[in-house]
Amino acid sequence: MQKDLSNYRKSYEKQELLESNCPENPLQLFQTWFLNADSSNLLDESNAMTVSSIGLDGFPKSRVVLLKKYTWEGFIFYTNYDSEKGKAIAKNGNVCLSFFWPSLEQQIIIKGKAEILAENLSDGYFDSRPDGSKLGAWASNQSTVVSSRKELDENLVSFEKKFEGKEITRPKNWGGYLVKPISIEFWQGRPNRMHDRIRYNLEKDFSWKIERLSP
Repeated sequence: MQKDLSNYRKSYEKQELLESNCPENPLQLFQTWFLNADSSNLLDESNAMTVSSIGLDGFPKSRVVLLKKYTWEGFIFYTNYDSEKGKAIAKNGNVCLSFFWPSLEQQIIIKGKAEILAENLSDGYFDSRPDGSKLGAWASNQSTVVSSRKELDENLVSFEKKFEGKEITRPKNWGGYLVKPISIEFWQGRPNRMHDRIRYNLEKDFSWKIERLSP
């Protein structure tokens, strides 16, 4: 089996990214780009991002999750702490977050340190979820091998019965991570593959150094 993809071509011509348009803090530029992406009506889930971590087997692994909040401190997402990604982060908190918005010809690549979110913040977000999602957090031992779809469905039914008429509390092994960025790169597609790449690196005095990278 083979397919030659070498003739797949696209010219990126929608926008530009110049240093004169870059604020001192990359979180401010992230918000500008995100709000633009979110309001563009060109994306199904503008908050979908790829999270890459170093697994216990030494291999990097990437998967798409949903960004649930961003602040001046960093970026928050939720997962099962006993999942493959949770175990990887527990051993090595260095992660990479990546947003790709093809309709806008933009990428954002974030390197940072992931740390477990405070329990009260995870509780607050869990309480806001639909009941079905809450029960799913209980029913799924994320990343473990299961015998069949039937086993998953039976697990869900058992927890529906367990919590019938009761408050669905947050499992202690489920919650949030805050990723504190140390580097954020903004990528804007440009013609002739001469893309704009602006990288912010966090300095020791907590200021941000702005650099242009060759495409």
